[in-house]
Amino acid sequence: MNYRKINLDEMTVKIFDCFKRRQKVTTCRRKIDGEWKLVEDPFIDEWTKEEYVFLTECLRNTIENDGVVYGAFEDGILKGFCSVEGAPIGSEKQYLDLTSIHVSEDARGNGIGKKLFHLAASWAKEHGGKKFYISAHSAIESQMFYEAMGCVEAEEYQKEHVEMEPCDCQLEFSLDLLKEE
Repeated sequence: MNYRKINLDEMTVKIFDCFKRRQKVTTCRRKIDGEWKLVEDPFIDEWTKEEYVFLTECLRNTIENDGVVYGAFEDGILKGFCSVEGAPIGSEKQYLDLTSIHVSEDARGNGIGKKLFHLAASWAKEHGGKKFYISAHSAIESQMFYEAMGCVEAEEYQKEHVEMEPCDCQLEFSLDLLKEE
């Protein structure tokens, strides 16, 4: 697997031609009446062509505004990606926003997400971040991944994220926990 930054010129919808963002969700982690609970909520989360077009615009914006997008490539084919926004957020500008981390359905379970997370965290730390802010999909598999990475509930929720994805879990990761690989 080849891990590297994705540059603006190659960030087109074509980069996602072989990427499969599909997740069969059965159980979600939701905050209900102030308590975290597991809730049965079966659905298939699969991106449409229009969502890939929107994603491409978002990732281009990230790169253009001093953020970063990393990709994991196998034989030149994108198998995973993550993005970190360049502008700090939070009341004390303590967070850098990990806006995406996804692994193609056909490549999951091989450590790609973990490697991308560490690349993104290293970049964020080098760019003055104290913590990641993560508005994370509530699927239990996604939550288990973030827990394994050392993420915890965010001390300070970002209103824009909560309004955009009210079922997401608002998490943070202290970049001081980053271990050298």
